[in-house]
Amino acid sequence: MPVNIKAKLIKKEQLKEDLYKFSLEAKSITEIAKPGHFIEIRVADSVEPLLRRPISIYNMDKEKGILELIFQVKGKGTTILANRKEGEEIDLLGPLGNGTFKIKEDANVAIIGGGIGTFPLYELAKQLQQANTKVNTYIGFRSKNFVVLEEEFKQVSNKLVLTTDDGSYAQSGFAIEKLKEHLKTQKIDAIYACGPLPMLKAVQALSIQENIPCQISLEEKMGCGIGACLGCAVKTAKSPKEAPEYWHVCKAGPVFNARDVEI
Repeated sequence: MPVNIKAKLIKKEQLKEDLYKFSLEAKSITEIAKPGHFIEIRVADSVEPLLRRPISIYNMDKEKGILELIFQVKGKGTTILANRKEGEEIDLLGPLGNGTFKIKEDANVAIIGGGIGTFPLYELAKQLQQANTKVNTYIGFRSKNFVVLEEEFKQVSNKLVLTTDDGSYAQSGFAIEKLKEHLKTQKIDAIYACGPLPMLKAVQALSIQENIPCQISLEEKMGCGIGACLGCAVKTAKSPKEAPEYWHVCKAGPVFNARDVEI
């Protein structure tokens, strides 16, 4: 069950011009949270903005009860959040989502992320490595200016492949293409993915083609985070065309078996 708490902001870091990392004291959340869960944040104490903002969990220190979130400033709500000061208390609701990444006893897995979709994959990679799984991480960014968390992912990956679309840093091209190349020479037991929709579609198709179990975390706009506003619907893959069935990403997800959803 999610909890609603006031969490103290103990550290605030600006990673990029529009990218912030918050470290919060939130032991009651970290005790029960899993990779793939997200948090709904009330960005201000006033009623404006009314809706909370959903932010994926980036990292947890369960022993110390520290919750870390990374978010991009995109509008009014996240601008207000970015201006919060260390020492302030922030209203959190979470962990949310019933679909989380399932960590299984696999020997060799691939994690693939793109852009801000890389953030929720860090805690997953860390826990997989702690479970003695070989973690092959593929992360892609638009250009050198957008690259973040390279060193952090190196620490939780047995192999890290970093790409930029324009070739301005690391390897040129898309992360999915590097994964395809490596599948020609090594066996991957499972794929975990989060990122922009075109990337997820390509990962979904690849996993089905190669018959590799795949879990994907969908990024949808969420108003409430609990399935009440119905704003984050995704069509189920096996629903009939004449009577399509939908799941709500915030409630049934955000992580799904790649074969179960139509994206």
